[in-house]
Amino acid sequence: MSTYRNLGLFLVLSALWGSAFMAIKAGLSAFPPVLFAALRYDVAGVVMLGYAAIRADCWYPRGRDELVTVTVGASLMIAAYHAFLFVGEQGTTSAAAAVIVSLSPVLTTVFARGLLPDERLSAVGVAGILLGVVGVVAVAQPDPDALLTAEVLPQLLVFAAALSFALGSVVTTYVDAGLEIETMEAWSMLGGAGLMHVVSVGLGESLSAVTWSGTALWSLAYLSLGASAAGFLIYFDLLERLGPVEINLVSYVAPLFAALTGFLFLEEVVDAWTALGFCCIFAGFLLIKRQALRREIPRLRAAIREEN
Repeated sequence: MSTYRNLGLFLVLSALWGSAFMAIKAGLSAFPPVLFAALRYDVAGVVMLGYAAIRADCWYPRGRDELVTVTVGASLMIAAYHAFLFVGEQGTTSAAAAVIVSLSPVLTTVFARGLLPDERLSAVGVAGILLGVVGVVAVAQPDPDALLTAEVLPQLLVFAAALSFALGSVVTTYVDAGLEIETMEAWSMLGGAGLMHVVSVGLGESLSAVTWSGTALWSLAYLSLGASAAGFLIYFDLLERLGPVEINLVSYVAPLFAALTGFLFLEEVVDAWTALGFCCIFAGFLLIKRQALRREIPRLRAAIREEN
């Protein structure tokens, strides 16, 4: 039964994180973008801190390395990632944003090559990275003579979000403070929310600009409690059961849910270039992670046989 349970939770997590792109797009009609992201993590951070207080051996960071880990998580993986993403999604579809963000595992390999000496990149791995870049270009369809136009800039901002998250993931691994993941996520969320509030004020955003409505409330609640709080709880559970390779595949199932929910709720249409970009990025991931997947597939088959 555990195999079916894992599969079910994997699909639930993919649905939560994929549909989050639709919820962001819907909420942006009511909230200033950076303030919207900050409010999301005000709520999610408090929930995660409560979870860390129950589950973690220590619910607060101790020592220099743990504080550095939380600072990196707050600034890069929460604040920079979500500020760029929420601003960028104002000018792109849910599916396109999800596809560009799915490049994060590929970008993680690029940064790991420079910061983590044990990470080696073969010629096939380089080809995988290039495929990922081709995928982003296919989604953005940039005009070389107009790279900063209103049509291309949103995709570049979403790409900056993916870069921020990937760099943050590698730097926290490089620091390797041994901080429990529940504690790191909780304080990173709260710290990231605080940073985004500062940026929001600097951009002239305020609560008075929020158009409170049913759409505003459900999008904020869904992102805070569903995609963030519930999503990360499922993520922690699956990370322990499946390991980092299989859990990375969520990044490639999530865009399918982003496209589906964007179509159903926002009437967004996925064009052929977005679909092509997704295929290129996923193929790049398979090339980069081919050896890890070879190791994981026999283990997964053995687990299925034991269940049957």
